[in-house]
Amino acid sequence: MFIFKTIKDLREYLDDQKRKGKMVGFSPTLGALHEGHLSLIRKSAERADINVASIFVNPTQFNDPEDLKKYPRTIEDDIVKLCSVDCDVLFMPEATEVYPPDLDTSMEINFEGLEKVLEGAFRPGHFEGVAEVVKRLLDIVQPHFLIMGQKDFQQFTIIGHMIRKLDLPVELIVCPTMREEDGLAMSSRNRRLTPEIRKRANVLWKTLLYVKENTANADPKNLQEKALEMLTMPDFKPEYFRIVDGYTLQPVTNFSECDYAVAVTAVWAGDIRLIDNEILYQ
Repeated sequence: MFIFKTIKDLREYLDDQKRKGKMVGFSPTLGALHEGHLSLIRKSAERADINVASIFVNPTQFNDPEDLKKYPRTIEDDIVKLCSVDCDVLFMPEATEVYPPDLDTSMEINFEGLEKVLEGAFRPGHFEGVAEVVKRLLDIVQPHFLIMGQKDFQQFTIIGHMIRKLDLPVELIVCPTMREEDGLAMSSRNRRLTPEIRKRANVLWKTLLYVKENTANADPKNLQEKALEMLTMPDFKPEYFRIVDGYTLQPVTNFSECDYAVAVTAVWAGDIRLIDNEILYQ
């Protein structure tokens, strides 16, 4: 695996590969890698000849400075894991490389409200930061395929919107959420859960499954109320549980009027915030 820290060196290598007719897949990450991230590299290998991952803890998408400070950095372990799945290239830039002071990386995109709801309502500015860094990384890597995970449903929905709005020459591929044996969605934050809370953290998955299994027998409002009740327990505090249209992220009030419904949730487990989702039907 080649490791590049500068745009110049990365582009020289990738441009040479593209001249040879190689297709490039790209998986952007914040590091602290787990099996969910590695599944993105495996998916990339199904479509691309050169698999690129980036590790960049992007400061612009953390609206809480303490969250940024606490985000786990495990670079040596990450490199071992990427090598284990035959990742070809790791791009590991400094912030000044991604955001040089003489370059305006801001964007003027109408996200049509996608960035204001759900996570956006509780983390103002988060998705603007995500979209900015993904666009910047796409400009740098110039891949044929962008590989993202379903766990961050709102994130890939917004990035897909950005790709269409800007007519970017890249195909977005979304991989299913990878889960632990008990159903908890894999996340870098899971390692920060206390052992006692971790034992019960799969309540998110159990709740999502309950909602999916009862979609045909109940209306969205009642299911949301039941889900919030299931998620409210000692050490657990739901921030939201919504059933939304998978395209617009707006609330679903009647299943018969929606052809793509998704249940999404954010829950405080102790002092760790977990998110998860499940596509109810599509």
